[in-house]
Formats: sequence, structure tokens, C-alpha cells
Amino acid sequence: MPGLNPAMSIFRALFIVCVLHSVVTLQVSAQRSTKKASSWQTLSGNEPLVIARGGFSGLLPDSSSAAYNIAMSTSSPNVVLWCDVQLTKDAVGICFPDLKLDNSSSIADFSPNTSSTYLVNGVSTKGWFTVDYDMDFLQNIFLTQGIYSRTNRFDGNMFAIQAVEDVVAQNKPSGLWLNIQHSSFFTQHKLNMRSYVLSVSKSVIVNYISSPEVGFLRSIEARFRTSKTKLVFRFLGAGDTELSTNQTYGSLLKNLTFIKTFASGILVPKSYIWPVTTGQYLLPHTSVVSDAHKQGLEVYASDFANDASFSYNYSYNPLTEYVSFVDNGEFSVDGVLSDFPLTASAAIGCFSHMDNKSSGEDTPTVISHNGASGMFPGCTDLAYNQAIADGANFIDCPVQMTKDGVPVCLTSINLIEGTAVAQSTFGSLSVLIPEIQKNPGIFTFNLTWEEIKTLKPVISNPSFDYQLVRNPANKNAGSFISLDDFLTLALSKPLSGVLINIENAAYLAEKQGLGVIDAVIDVLNKSGYKNQTAQEVIIQSTNKAVLTTFKAQSGYKRMYMVDEDISSIDDSSIKDIKSFADSVAISKESIFPDEQLFLTGSTKVVPRLKSFNLTVYAYLFRNEFVSQAWDFFSDPIVEINSYVMGADIDGVITDFPATAASYKKSKCLEAKELPPYMAPAQPGSLLQLVTTQYLPPTEAPNPSFTVADVSEPPLPPVSKQTASDANSTSAGGPSPSKSDANVGKIAGVFFSSLSLFFASVLLI
Repeated sequence: MPGLNPAMSIFRALFIVCVLHSVVTLQVSAQRSTKKASSWQTLSGNEPLVIARGGFSGLLPDSSSAAYNIAMSTSSPNVVLWCDVQLTKDAVGICFPDLKLDNSSSIADFSPNTSSTYLVNGVSTKGWFTVDYDMDFLQNIFLTQGIYSRTNRFDGNMFAIQAVEDVVAQNKPSGLWLNIQHSSFFTQHKLNMRSYVLSVSKSVIVNYISSPEVGFLRSIEARFRTSKTKLVFRFLGAGDTELSTNQTYGSLLKNLTFIKTFASGILVPKSYIWPVTTGQYLLPHTSVVSDAHKQGLEVYASDFANDASFSYNYSYNPLTEYVSFVDNGEFSVDGVLSDFPLTASAAIGCFSHMDNKSSGEDTPTVISHNGASGMFPGCTDLAYNQAIADGANFIDCPVQMTKDGVPVCLTSINLIEGTAVAQSTFGSLSVLIPEIQKNPGIFTFNLTWEEIKTLKPVISNPSFDYQLVRNPANKNAGSFISLDDFLTLALSKPLSGVLINIENAAYLAEKQGLGVIDAVIDVLNKSGYKNQTAQEVIIQSTNKAVLTTFKAQSGYKRMYMVDEDISSIDDSSIKDIKSFADSVAISKESIFPDEQLFLTGSTKVVPRLKSFNLTVYAYLFRNEFVSQAWDFFSDPIVEINSYVMGADIDGVITDFPATAASYKKSKCLEAKELPPYMAPAQPGSLLQLVTTQYLPPTEAPNPSFTVADVSEPPLPPVSKQTASDANSTSAGGPSPSKSDANVGKIAGVFFSSLSLFFASVLLI
């Protein structure tokens, strides 16, 4: 087969870890020794364990050498390696995530005609089972990514299936957890899991043994009673039946006294502790942890994965979920079982027991994007108040002009984006205006402010194609506000300032007779911002002429926004920007370019801009894991940290201000040396672990940014025509002929219908 042999794969995995987290590990044990035992509400008073399920299986093939090695290198020093033990035909215990080899190995390609059908817990199941192959045969098979939503680009390394002893020998873990999921199945095939576990525990140190089978744990309890190995009863679904007792797991949960007779702990799905509604919102926590602790049972929670579905209460921030299990003020689980042990380690080591009254580090400056638009419809009162409560330093208002000349805060000049206008009585107003966009829209200057206030807000769902939606319970919540109301709100809050975005100024002045710059300055003056110094005003635009005008007419700060991904920027461009702006906003891709979500390296754009004393902000940060490169491990905190520490940006523009604000409060940022789970990703390092045949296709580099890209003509004067005159044709030009008008009507009906159709789909 093409690709690296297993030995070379291991070498590359070891090499890549060194590059991926090239920092000196913090002396975590010394730092944590100052912590009072009572600060953790675990049974022992010690910090919760991080248990790496199959290693770092959220990124690499489960149970592979690289997955285990990276888990050891990027997680807490006391991370426990989890091994799902399966038995081969010749009774070798291997670490593999399932009884069947199908999803997580190359067996179907190597031996396509050797599948079998067996009863598994009474259910007829077809597949390639470990019991049909001896270990010598399995050396021809390599591990693959078994969860199809995760990247398969590491499969070319041909990671070998490993025996339990090999995993221990290669990694020398501080803790080993053997999970025995199907002891009874192996018994049916004349393989004795009990004998294997007793035998292997003599050759390697086994710290934990778990199983969902009461009979199995009771059969080994006497042999481990005086050892340091802990037996843990694993609960499956509450309605599932435990075969040896013929009781449901829900019933067994009510009899923890019985569980205590053969186990020292329980492993439960996280929903046993924090249940959710059918709509994926949290219900009050149960008493499972406190009940188990009263019986002297430790409690471990499972099913943690950064890229899995979890409650909307966590706003797609997996770190917040972990903290709710380990540091909620009422209880703490004794450990978490995770596919992403780095995030679990950071939650425990850096983000628990934080001083929430502190604003944390000064950098990065947190600027909201349409308020907290990840939680509420953008630019509504609720989104802005949430952003303030979440710790944003600046809240933003993208100014749009209404038909009657009122400057308002709306996510787009096109009302189809961010409102339910397509389903309103104004749905027939769709027109095509090429100067603004290629597709038809219903624009803010088509409606008065009073009419816009009647529209229903709609939350943004940028990851809708991946079936990831935001806070559906509040998808239409909140009210739109004017710029005047926005400034009044901001002045009453402890903010560093406000950011006002202005686009389409030339079109509005020339074609609609609306002077957006004059309107903004007028409202700022009347609001009191002209005469106060407590809060800054930043005017943001992609248009040089807009910022040049503001520089001439006011003393407000100015941020130039580069609205394309770039690979470099020349001195003349920077000097031009410096002549009218104080800061620059650039895309994340302009800092760390990627190919199919693998970072390929880093550009010099940030250091070039900063060498001219320009403050640099990066946009747009979102919590949804599909918006992040694989290098960030589906963790929004890792992404922010990599841009702040790795790229030296000054601020972030984000849909989720709470995530960026919580990052600034991390205890680990105060340390002289960073623990490995708080090290920035090294761009391009992860890609080195991908073999040649699995590399993503090479993409053309982003363009360079030159002075021609900055250049803009001066803004035209505001025309004398009224808005109704301007709306008489789609582009504000001369009246069409009768025949042209008929063609226009047909085209207008077609584009309007198409536009409304797509808007309706998005709303659904």
C-alpha cells in the first residue's frame, strides 16, 4: 500500500507534536499545589481527571499511536489514556473503539469478503468483527477516522492497530483506563475477557477498569479489592437493559448502594447530570453527582466532544460545557471522558475558579459583530445588551439609512439579511441594484424607520449548511434600534467605546440623496460623544473616502477594513492607510492562510502593519467548529489564543464576545510559562502529518494588497433628489422605455421570487 509504514508514522507523529506545541511546559504540579483541596468539589477534593478517549480521537484515528501521543503531549500531566479493549481470535487484547472493525479501519478494503453476522446484545449485527481475525492478520490493517464529519486526511499514515501492552510501552501514561464494553459477546465466541484483564494487569499498571456489565465487574471485584485499580460501572442509556441483572440502567441508578458493592465509581453520559430538553436547552441539573458522592462513589461523565451536538446554552463553546461540570459552585464530577483532552485540560487548568469580577488581560480588545449575534438576532437591543454583559470592550453599529433619513443599526443594507421582510407586507419591494449587490434585495432606504421597526428580526445562521443553528428559542427575539438609541445605550454602560461601520456612502449620496456621514456626525454630536472622553468612537469602513472625510470633520478614531483575503501588503499601501486610519481590520485568512481548513503557514501582514504603528484587528471569530481550521482542534479558545499569542493581533471582532472575554480571564495567561494546552497552534505543522496522497489540493495564493486597492474617488455630494425619486428605477437612472419597463417587470418578478424563496429557506 502507498504511504508511510507504521514505524515512520509514529516517528512523524512524535516530531509533529514537538512542532505543534513548541513551548516549555509549565510546572503545573507546582502551580496547583498552592490550591486548597476544598476548592474542588470532587469526592477526593483533587482536581477532576481528564480521560482521553482513544487518545486525541477528535482529530486523529481513534486508538492510533499519534492520537495517544498527542493526547499525552497537549493535555494535563496526569491525563489518563482510555483504551476500548477488544479481543482478537487468538485472545490478544487490542485498543480499538468498537467490536466491529468496519468504520475505524481499512478492513473492508483489505478483506472485503470476510464479514460476518453475529448477535450483539441480542441484536443481529453484520460486520467485520475482531474475533474473526488473529493479531498477525490485523497487522495488515490500519486505523482510519471512524467519524465521517472529522477529517480523514491522516488515514494515509497507516497507523497500526495496537495491543494494550504496546500502547503502555510507547506512551508510559500516568494513568491507563481499560473499558470492557462487550465481555459477554467474547464469551459467546469462547474468548475470556476476565482472564485477559487479570493477565494484562500483571504486566502493565491498570488504573481504571470500566464496563456496562454488572456480571463482569462482579467477577473481577475480589481480585482487585486490595489493588489500586479502580472498578467503574458504566451506565448506558437510561432505558437500556443491563443483561446480567435484567434491569434498566435507569433503575440501577436508583440503587447506588448496590453499585458500591462491586465498584468505586460510576461513568455516566453527561445528560444524566445536565439533562436537556428535546430542543437542546439545559434543564436543572440532577442529583446524580451528590447522590453518588454520598455513597462514596466517584462520578465520571462521558460523551464530551468539541464537534458534537450540545446544549444551545453553551453557545458552541465546548470549554463552557466542561466548566459547568467541574466548577458550577454546587458539585464537580471526578473526571471527564473526552475526544478532545486539550480542551478538557484547559477548562480545568485555566478556566475553573476564575475571578469573574476581573476583566482579565488588556489584549485582545473585544469588538462585537452586530452585538452578540451568535446568541440573538444581530443589531437588536437584546444582542447589544448581551454583548455588554458578556464583556465586549466595544459594541458595533453597522449604520444603514432609512427612506426617511434615519441612521439605524442593521446587519445589512439588504433587509432580507437579518429580518423577515420577505414574509412581510413589504415582500414585493425587491429590486436589483448592481451598485450594491449582484442579487435583488429589499433595501433599508425602501422603508421608513417606523416600517422597519415592524419587521421581525432573524438570527444569523452562517453554519446552516452543516445543520448548526443558533439559539432557535430566540431566533426572532429583540427589537431593532436607531443609531441614537444605540449611542444612548452605550453611554450608560461600562464600555471602552463604540464602533460605527459605514458602507455604501457614495451610492446613498448620489442615488438616494442620503448623506450617511452627515447623519452619523449629527447623531454623535447630539448624543454627547463629541464632548466626552470616557468612551472612544471608532469609525470603520472599507472605503478610504469615508475615513478621509471623518478625519477632516472629527477627531474620532478610524479603522480601515480590508474586505478581501490577502497574502501580503506593500509599504506604499500601508503608508496610504496610515494617512487616514489608526487601525486596520483584516480577515483571519490574511493572517493564517489555509487549504481546506488546514493552516499552511502565516503571512507577514500583521507585523508589517504594526511596524507602521497601526493597531490590527482580526475578523470574524465564531464559535461553531466548522468555522475553524483543524489546527485549532474545534476549540474557539485555541483559535483566539493562536491569533493573539501566535500572530500578535491587538483585537478580535466576534459574533460571540463572551468567548473572547472569557479567554482574557484565563488564569494561565498570568503564568510565566504556558501549559501545553494553552500554547498557540503552529501554522503548517498539522499539515506535515498528512501524507502526500491525502494532501488537500494546492490553492492559488491570496492576492497581494497594493495602493491601487486602497485608492477610492472622493465621495460625491449628496444629491437633491428625494428617496422616492431615486427609487423610481432600480439604479436611480433615467426612466425606462415602455418596452424596457415590461422586461424590467418580468425580471423583477423573477428575481424577487428567487430572492424570497432563498430567504424563506433560511428562515425555516
